[in-house]
Amino acid sequence: MKRLTTLASIVGLGTALALFLSSGVSDVTAAVVSAGWGTLAVVLARFLAVAWAGLGWHVVFPRGAGPTLRDCISLRFVREGINTLLPVAQVGGDLIGARLLTRRGTPGGMAGASMFVDLMTQAVTQLVFTIAGLLLLMQITGDGPLVRTVAGGVLLAIPALAAFYVIQRRSGHRLIEAALSRFAAGREWRALGAIEVLYENLRRLYGNRARVGAALLIHLAGWVVGTVEVWIALNAMGYSISFVDALVIESLAQAVRGAAFVVPGAIGAQEGGLIALGALFGIPAEAALALSLVKRVADLSVGLPSLALWNLMERRTAASSEPETAEAVREGLGAIRARLGRRPGPAPLAPAYGYPAARNPAVLSPDNEAGALQKCA
Repeated sequence: MKRLTTLASIVGLGTALALFLSSGVSDVTAAVVSAGWGTLAVVLARFLAVAWAGLGWHVVFPRGAGPTLRDCISLRFVREGINTLLPVAQVGGDLIGARLLTRRGTPGGMAGASMFVDLMTQAVTQLVFTIAGLLLLMQITGDGPLVRTVAGGVLLAIPALAAFYVIQRRSGHRLIEAALSRFAAGREWRALGAIEVLYENLRRLYGNRARVGAALLIHLAGWVVGTVEVWIALNAMGYSISFVDALVIESLAQAVRGAAFVVPGAIGAQEGGLIALGALFGIPAEAALALSLVKRVADLSVGLPSLALWNLMERRTAASSEPETAEAVREGLGAIRARLGRRPGPAPLAPAYGYPAARNPAVLSPDNEAGALQKCA
């Protein structure tokens, strides 16, 4: 997987570089500069979108059984920074977010289950968002190669998404149990116990349909917030597009990013997708590449502080665990001292002349002490 990610990154960088060179670096730079205040607005919109996604994660927890909204938002930023800027195939940040959540008092089974439910609700709403953009594109341009390509991708995404959901239900549980029973030999009971807890929490979270429905609505609104980025950036560059046109561009561009999940940041794929989509609305290639660069600025503006926040969280966790470790060591040393401080009984006599010493030698009474012997003398 690491080699595949590295190879995909090299191909993506080469593709992006070729697109910039073919479009003219000076023209792209001029388009970026023309965005002006729009770049700052896009960055602010990205911060809002990530925080809003944190709210969507928070609502899936049962009342009183989950973390605070602040924890969900801060860890959602950590997830975003890792998935966007690091070569982790856009899922490593979610696993790290679940692990950090356990360090804030959430049980491991609940943290892992919430991560799966959050990913599921995001994937479902992104699919709905993509289908909406595809239908709008068909009304605007009619049938065409791009429409058929996107439709084919949607048809492939639906069974994949259904399989991801099935894995989280009881049938997927049995598949994992069978695999572990075959390959884990006599140690599978430990993993199966953890899986039992995970699936029990999954049933609990999916069983609360009101909260899952709220998460779906929140994430769907979050995808629409991303449309604001495209609409603001292009209008700031001087291209008057409607919000509907921006929704089509953003929805299908996000679908391209999702398909290129192996490439960190979807480098190359995002640029090529925006050029193809922008051409449908009369946006030249240099403006589409400038839009991609503005989005990259938002990626870095959100991702770099999020990575710094992740580092700070890890350091705080390590620092907080040191006193507990030191306390455990002190308790252990205290127990050892208590044992060593006990007055030992008399040592058994060594065997002499081949006769073994008595197992329970009697303790000398006061009458047998040296003073008593002197009295007898």
